[in-house]
Amino acid sequence: MSIKLVAIDLDGTLLNNQHKITQEVKDAIQRTKESGTQILLASGRSFNGISPYLKELGLDTSDNFCISNNGSQIHQADSGEVIIEDLLNFEDYLYFENLSREIGVHFHALSDNKIYTTNRHISHFTCREAFLTWTPLYYRPLNEMQNDMRFSKFMIVDTPTVLDNAMQYLPANIYEQYSILRSAPYFIEILNTDVNKGNAVKKIAEHLKITPEKIMCIGDQDNDLAMLKYAGLSVAMENAPEAIKKIAKFVTLSNEEHGVAAALNKFI
Repeated sequence: MSIKLVAIDLDGTLLNNQHKITQEVKDAIQRTKESGTQILLASGRSFNGISPYLKELGLDTSDNFCISNNGSQIHQADSGEVIIEDLLNFEDYLYFENLSREIGVHFHALSDNKIYTTNRHISHFTCREAFLTWTPLYYRPLNEMQNDMRFSKFMIVDTPTVLDNAMQYLPANIYEQYSILRSAPYFIEILNTDVNKGNAVKKIAEHLKITPEKIMCIGDQDNDLAMLKYAGLSVAMENAPEAIKKIAKFVTLSNEEHGVAAALNKFI
């Protein structure tokens, strides 16, 4: 099998639990690049939260791309310029902002690499997301939001128990109208219809004229599922839930054990 493109998730995959890239992983990525295989970072984060790792790995070049917000935007890796996007509108925002209040969960939205929340008591999960992804956070009452805003994604955020309960109250029809992803135990993410990492990887692969059997995707959560299913070689992290491991063709070591390096060294 000749792998020409590797798409790698960030949190829980490329990054260890201290949100760092280990030297073992850096070395394996460098060897992979030298072999002529393209590396693609594919994250639920906004571009702000991906950019430092592109620079650290030397992937911030004009011939590279990255996927942000679980596939709603594809960027040039050097400049961050958005080359493809599929966004939500203000009517979508009003619907989910109201729904979150009805079911009693915290809510925030991503627009133009900024986080907005109408929650006066801002969730610490929202603050954590802003801190880890270097994304500015704004409290904005509903009447101060601009109705021409467009959004890369919405996030329902709360403790895992609260979110497990909230999932039961999401109307069945919204799964037909939106992409609903559980990207972490404390995050439910809402994107436009058919937006996911798999479709984003497919768009880049078609642009590069690379077929699925020459693609490896590595991930650890439900928001990685679509790209794992698309890839000819799907790799789950040892720290992934069992449901993700079951659909993967190979399970590598955990993110604390340099699992990305182990997969790259084995197959490339």
